[in-house]
Amino acid sequence: MAADYDLLVIGGGINGTGIARDAVGRGASVLLVEMGDLAGATSSASTKLIHGGLRYLEYYEFNLVRKALKEREVLWRAAPHIAWPLRFILPHHKDLRPAWLLRLGLFFYDHLGGRELLPATKTVRLDRPPFCQGLKKLFRKGFEYSDCWVDDARLVVLNARDAADRGAEILTRTKCVSARRDGGVWSVVLKDLATGEDRKVTADVIVNAAGPWVAEMLSGVVGANNASRIRLVKGSHIIVPRRFEHDRCFIFQNGDGRIVFAIPYEGDFTLIGTTDVDFEGDLEKVGISGAEIDYLCEAASEYLEEPVIPEDVVHTYSGVRPLYDDGAKDAKAATRDYVLELDGGEDAPAVLSVFGGKITTYRKLAEQVLQKLEPFLPFKRGVWTAYAPLPGGDFRVDAFADEVARLRADYPFLGEAFATRLTRLYGTDARLLLGDATDLADLGRCFGHDLYEREVVWLIDREWARTADDVLWRRTKLGLRLDAGQAADLDAFIAGCLAERTGAAA
Repeated sequence: MAADYDLLVIGGGINGTGIARDAVGRGASVLLVEMGDLAGATSSASTKLIHGGLRYLEYYEFNLVRKALKEREVLWRAAPHIAWPLRFILPHHKDLRPAWLLRLGLFFYDHLGGRELLPATKTVRLDRPPFCQGLKKLFRKGFEYSDCWVDDARLVVLNARDAADRGAEILTRTKCVSARRDGGVWSVVLKDLATGEDRKVTADVIVNAAGPWVAEMLSGVVGANNASRIRLVKGSHIIVPRRFEHDRCFIFQNGDGRIVFAIPYEGDFTLIGTTDVDFEGDLEKVGISGAEIDYLCEAASEYLEEPVIPEDVVHTYSGVRPLYDDGAKDAKAATRDYVLELDGGEDAPAVLSVFGGKITTYRKLAEQVLQKLEPFLPFKRGVWTAYAPLPGGDFRVDAFADEVARLRADYPFLGEAFATRLTRLYGTDARLLLGDATDLADLGRCFGHDLYEREVVWLIDREWARTADDVLWRRTKLGLRLDAGQAADLDAFIAGCLAERTGAAA
């Protein structure tokens, strides 16, 4: 019998949405289900970097580093509103890795993969501006190299947006509760977690991109064999008031062999992370520990002129990375590359499970997933995502300031900060969001810090936002700005909007 969908993707993180986008763009009919919010777990808890992974060179992960380095400029070109270059300053610590080894590693980093636009590494004096700002005076020599920043949660949402615009069906707050092989297709039961209603669908192929739940989904729901092992590793970050004025990022070496980043964040803050801690426990209750806070504070304080103490922390976030278990003794040494495991496909419907992966390599992962699934899916075109912008990203990488200026020219009532924020989040789609507005009053109620009703409605209708947290911490980062009362007002407004839509649909 003919299935309802060619492909069912389980998991609305970066891998799941990237696979759904690529598949629907090739002509497959696609359904993606996510039991929470898009990017609701690991994919919104990264260090928010598009990077090759300088430290992975020490573990001889040359293929992973090369693959990731080649993707930096591909992703920057696809989404210049939510991704942009960062220059990283690596201070030389005389008691850790020698300077010659750092320079050698950075030479490889510069030349392993396809750098065209990003500037090369250079040696810098850390006792001179702007490099000295924020650092202790004892650090005099360092290296400056390039990687990129990305808003990880928005990268996920924009992949889902593009998939939906091309015909995919995206269901959030929907759990896959069972899947069984039946007459050459998958017979699947989905539960709408908002209403409690069940829905039955069929699919030719399943992709299990459930992140930390991948093994549980494979054995408990799909009922397939699980030959791969997953290693759950928790990474945590802290956010503190801004520690330096310049736009560089610091990368600090630690005595335990790990590195910690200190990154300019949302204008007034510094993001510090990450940790690597093996995780056992409830995946619904992932949070930073006191020991992790102390570790990050101490690691940053060894380098920063102004010490970081736990009382400075204004926000934290944690995520669990579903790494492929390669048997490494320490969490920091476990591979960050991905493994794709296929079950069935010859005489039974196929399920492909994704173990591991990184934000930076999600697009290549999607291509390799679909390459494995080519015999089972009706593709009408080949590889395409490397050349297609994500929604709002259809402008040159060097034209962000021009895009802000054009938005202000079209909507003169926008201040510089407001226009910049909208362009950073929505790119050229900011005009679709603002529509026919001629003044701020046309944008409706303001919930605080230039978050108006019209933007919230856009996020509900176009980006699957269902709660204040969806808006404040994943679609935007205004959770750092709005107080508890404003967040509660926003939650009530969203609930009202959703109730109206449910009533209208009935």
